[in-house]
Amino acid sequence: MTVAFSNVSSLFSPANLESWWQIQGEWVEEPNDRRGGHSGVQRIWKDDTLLYAKRQTGHIHRSLLHPFGRPTVLRERDALLGARKAGVTVPEIIYCAAEHNAQGWRALLVTKALDGFQPIDEWYAGNGRERYGEALHQQLLQKVAQSLASLHTARWQHGCLYIKHIFVRISGEGQTLTPEVALLDLEKCRRRLTSKQAALHDMLQLRRHSPWDQADWQSLIGHYQRAMGRNFKTLYNATTR
Repeated sequence: MTVAFSNVSSLFSPANLESWWQIQGEWVEEPNDRRGGHSGVQRIWKDDTLLYAKRQTGHIHRSLLHPFGRPTVLRERDALLGARKAGVTVPEIIYCAAEHNAQGWRALLVTKALDGFQPIDEWYAGNGRERYGEALHQQLLQKVAQSLASLHTARWQHGCLYIKHIFVRISGEGQTLTPEVALLDLEKCRRRLTSKQAALHDMLQLRRHSPWDQADWQSLIGHYQRAMGRNFKTLYNATTR
């Protein structure tokens, strides 16, 4: 049985799972042994375009809809499509497919690199806040808040929202500099029954793993609540671990 998804731009030609599987590159996440199998990420090139390929063998998750399990890349594929539909910037899917045979599951998710983006914690470490000034930093906090609110309004919960999963890019020149925000690593992302469930889980988790002081956090939460159209008193007083 093969389950496939392909979103092919003019740069790529359709290919089956075996053809994509044979394209090898350097490991950026060495294969880990969990969930009954292996999963790792390689950096690969195709037609002079940088891609990331998540390779899995026997790496599955179980749910009420899939009691016998299915590869986690299929859940990540669904989340990437859902997030993009909600207006959140996430990696573009180039190819995704999963195959089940006598040896078990084999699955592959190929996404396009986010050109010019970097993890927001690296942006801070590189003195981005000092370089671009406080006004732009406040715009950045607003963009982070709006991106997360868009995700949660659509009832998608990231599920593993650490600061390293928020990426930033500063575009434009001079007085037209604009921060852009993207979200990565949606492998644990899932749909919740309510936006509140998604919001509280992710935002409290983010607070425990964030570099912001209380003033920055309250600024972010202010933007977030306005974007959500509701108040979460619990979030204002949340503290770091």
